[in-house]
Amino acid sequence: MKITHIGGPTAVLDLGGLTFLIDPAFDEPRDYQLPGRVMTKLTGPAIPAAELGPIDVALVSHDEHKDNLDDTGRALLPSIPTVLSTPGAADRIAGVRGLENWESIDVPRPDGGVITVTGVPALHGPEGAEAVLGVVTGFVLQGEGLPTVYVSGDNASLGLVKEIADRFAPIDVAVLFAGAARTGLLDGANLTLTSTDAVEAARILDGAAIVPVHTEGWAHFSEGPEQFVAAFRDAGLEDRVTLLEHGVATSLG
Repeated sequence: MKITHIGGPTAVLDLGGLTFLIDPAFDEPRDYQLPGRVMTKLTGPAIPAAELGPIDVALVSHDEHKDNLDDTGRALLPSIPTVLSTPGAADRIAGVRGLENWESIDVPRPDGGVITVTGVPALHGPEGAEAVLGVVTGFVLQGEGLPTVYVSGDNASLGLVKEIADRFAPIDVAVLFAGAARTGLLDGANLTLTSTDAVEAARILDGAAIVPVHTEGWAHFSEGPEQFVAAFRDAGLEDRVTLLEHGVATSLG
């Protein structure tokens, strides 16, 4: 498999002859004026949407936040044959297939066989965060002869990581949304994994290669990639981390 980091949570994953786009966000740097607050994007995409090759499947962890699905990303969705997200996103966006927690869909591979995509739970902050920030999904990708890949989505719960690890062990590659995102909506609570949390997630995931995303590019991310790597170095787990260079396809698994 190969993964290319576009920026923020956005990445392109090539697996089993299929190309997956994770959380399409391709706007240039700007402020988004939202009710009672402003979200600020600091850096543009490493690869513009117009320069992407064909995408087979979009994995949208949630549709309600601009750092996970922005205006350019939303305009891209009708061109993608399969778009998977939350049931709520399916109600709001035509053509989206919503996955409940633990619900699976088989996507045919060009060489025969399938990749099974399963929606898995994510919690975008402390308990009760859904009432403010909405429902989020993660994804697990599995296929015969392929590494098992976990895409966390915006998740701050180690308990959910444990539940997912127990169901799908062994997970070979974990794309963790980190950055300790914080806003005033929940009094500065962490809305995604901190770097220290990510170390604990790596221990739970027991041997999985760890790929951090969602650590840079937005003003509300409070911990960058350097802090992420430092936390793993301090824990003696730096060899588990693959820090992606923006725009460069990296082989894993």
